[in-house]
Order: sequence, then C-alpha cells, then structure tokens
Amino acid sequence: MSQEIHTQITAEEIGHEFEGHAPTANVSDYAIEDWITLLVFWLMAGCVFLQFFTRYVLNDSYAWTEEIAINCLIGVVFLGSVMCVRTSRHIQVDVFYHYMPAGLARVLATFVDIVRIGFFAYGCHLMWRYVDIVADEQMVTIDLPRNIVFYAVLVAFVLMLIRAVVVFIANMRRGYSVLERPEEFQTIED
Repeated sequence: MSQEIHTQITAEEIGHEFEGHAPTANVSDYAIEDWITLLVFWLMAGCVFLQFFTRYVLNDSYAWTEEIAINCLIGVVFLGSVMCVRTSRHIQVDVFYHYMPAGLARVLATFVDIVRIGFFAYGCHLMWRYVDIVADEQMVTIDLPRNIVFYAVLVAFVLMLIRAVVVFIANMRRGYSVLERPEEFQTIED
C-alpha cells in the first residue's frame, strides 16, 4: 500500500490553475440518448420559464406548463440514467475493492454487473406491464395520452439494459471494471 503525499500549495498557485484554456468538447463522447435528453431538458426548462413568467409577470398562469415540465423531468431522469450506465457513472461504493484480493474483487464486480443487467431487465418487464395497464389514460391538463411518458421510461429501461450488457461485455474483455480500478476510467476533465 503506497503512502499518499499531500503537498501544500498557496492560494496564488490555486488561482493560476484557472488561467489555462478550457478543454474543447468532444461531440463523439455523446450518444443519441444524450442529445434526446438535452432536448427534453430544454423543453422542461422552457415550460418552467413559461410557468414562472405567466404566473408572476402576467398573473395568469398556464396550468399545462407544470404537467409538461413534470413529465419532461421524468424523461430527463430516466434518459439521463442511460448515459450513467454507458459511462459507469452511477453511484457506487468502490472502497471495498481496494481492500480485497483481486480475484474476489473480480468475482464481486462480475456479480454486480449481472445484478445490474437483471435489474434493468426486470424494470423493462414492469414498465411493459404498467404501460399496458394505463394505456388509455389522458393527461390532466392537456389532451395527450399519458403513455407518452411511460413509453419514454420503457425505452430508457431498454436502453439501460442494452448499455449494461455492453458494459458487462467490455468489462469481461478488459478484465476489470470501474469498481476495481476507478483510476483507469478517469479523464482529464474529471
């Protein structure tokens, strides 16, 4: 086990860290679901702004903006989760892996990958059943079918399942996962 060495730095040295140029964005790092999530996010932001403007400036709010914003938030959460699965960025506890033998860590990480795949498969099954149950419901304030939201969640679960399988295969080929070697998955921007 190596000893961590922390060197003292001054406030001026910290300030000079911000003088460098900003890193350039690499569009190839993003998948189609990331762009869809961004679009849904801006739709949600527009609805929230319109709700605020009509309520506090015009003193006559549009009721439908709140429902659309809430449904967009649901889409952002679940579609954003697809990106987290793809990039292995979901909340995880990896401290235990530093203290266990490599073989046991590999077995446990593989088990975690399999449980994750099972969870997303079960989520797909549950959402499919739920969409079937509430297929004819309408939104409260706007004349749109409520299942638009539920189909988006179902698609997100299917994409999370696919991404989890891809991550599992990559982990098996590589011989380790982010749980075992988080430093291998760090980028310069982190």
